[in-house]
Amino acid sequence: MVRLIIFALLVLVLAYGFSWLADRPGDLSLIWEGQIYQTKLIVAASAIIALIAAVMVAWWFVRLVWTSPHSVTRFFRARKRDRGYQALSTGLIAAGAGNALLARKMAARSRGLLRADQEPLINLLEAQAALIEGRYDEARSKFEMMANDPETRELGLRGLYLEAKRLGANEAARQYAEKAADNAPYLPWAAQATLEYRSQSGRWDDAIRLLEQQKAAKVVEKAQANRLHAVLLTARADDKLESDPAGARDDALQALKLSADFVPAALIAAKALFREGGVRKAASILEQAWKAGPHPEIGRVYIRARSGDSTLDRLKRAERLEGMRPNNVESLLVVAQAALDAQEFAKARAKAEAAARIEPREAAFLLLADIEEAETGDQGRVRHWLAQALKAPRDPAWVADGFVSDKWLPVSPVTGRLDAFEWKAPFGQLEGPVEEGSSASIETALKTLPPLRETRPESVVNDHRIIELERAAAIAEATRPATPAPASAKAAEPYTSRPVPATPEPKPFFGGLPDDPGVRDPKVEPEPKTRLRLF
Repeated sequence: MVRLIIFALLVLVLAYGFSWLADRPGDLSLIWEGQIYQTKLIVAASAIIALIAAVMVAWWFVRLVWTSPHSVTRFFRARKRDRGYQALSTGLIAAGAGNALLARKMAARSRGLLRADQEPLINLLEAQAALIEGRYDEARSKFEMMANDPETRELGLRGLYLEAKRLGANEAARQYAEKAADNAPYLPWAAQATLEYRSQSGRWDDAIRLLEQQKAAKVVEKAQANRLHAVLLTARADDKLESDPAGARDDALQALKLSADFVPAALIAAKALFREGGVRKAASILEQAWKAGPHPEIGRVYIRARSGDSTLDRLKRAERLEGMRPNNVESLLVVAQAALDAQEFAKARAKAEAAARIEPREAAFLLLADIEEAETGDQGRVRHWLAQALKAPRDPAWVADGFVSDKWLPVSPVTGRLDAFEWKAPFGQLEGPVEEGSSASIETALKTLPPLRETRPESVVNDHRIIELERAAAIAEATRPATPAPASAKAAEPYTSRPVPATPEPKPFFGGLPDDPGVRDPKVEPEPKTRLRLF
């Protein structure tokens, strides 16, 4: 478009010049070797322009003839290159579609039409064709060739990394990923793999440094980078908690600045401050975390902040947490547990039942079973609450890739993924048809709760059992038929049996041993052998 405008402007200027000369007629005289040449000015201008045009045409023709061999060679070379690129494109499409035969054919044609040193994609096409056909050694050799070429180094390292992962060679895969990340930290796959490998080996400083490079290169978003940075800082703080509480505190507090609702960071920061005597600041951190999202681990650490507190003091702290987040399941369960420890069974039962009404899950019914055991000792009622817990949904836990952990971990032990653990309910039993009464409900459980039975001390029950067993042995001995008389005895004497003594009913007792006339005195009569067999 620009050239067309320039050409139009030149034509306009030339036409204007000729019109200007035509409006101003005149003669042009030239004296050369004694001869006078005279012509019109417009004719002279036209002759000069025609001469210039003729010289340009002649120069173009001479140049065309001079460069014709090179032009012909370049034409055929360009045609050959176009055919090669067409074959390369067809081969890559065939490799992506899984057509190994066509990919191999197009790779051979591309190598014949193109030079591999000028077009490295030929090696990629041959490597892809080898992978489809299952010739992995050939594919690895092609990837190694690409890894040695500066132009295709990243592509070759990725191919070698994927092959190492396929073979399960994790150490080789780690080396390829770290090499790629060192050369190009902006590669997402290399940076992510290297970050996970360094996290698995506990190299938190190197992992944080790599993450900062990724953040500077804008490979990851700012929110995701801050989250991963908080995870790495928390993991490093966890390692320092025993040996360097001050360093653990600083890392955990920095992690909380990056992710204010990160529960593991709040727990580690509080524990580090407890070791240093900063109970008030640690309690403030736990309270902020509790307000953001109640968590049972935060509640346990908070109510046991002071080791010398009594159970009533812990109950007051638990009630303070409940005041921050009222009508919350975790708040009610924390108060119920603290009330149980303080032996305030009525309050513990009320809070546990309220938690079960909000969310009938396993922890609430197990806590009710503990309360029943501590308050009444009625095993029937305890088993009733345990049965409700079996039918209730499972409690939340730290879950990553199907693995349930009792504590938070920075890396998944299954896949090695960083920041994989989530606080959620693990997978329960397989779904099936819902039967009547198969789900736990606090109202149904209270209606079907067995009545409270009178319980006796365990020692009294055991003593009563011994008495009953002795009585049964005495009756068995008394009713046993007498043995026949020997041959020397009188033949006319009939066989006799020992009379069965009457066994009176035992008297009711309330503590201590009853007066049982059926109990044998070991000083008067030997103890029956039946008792020895029973005990």
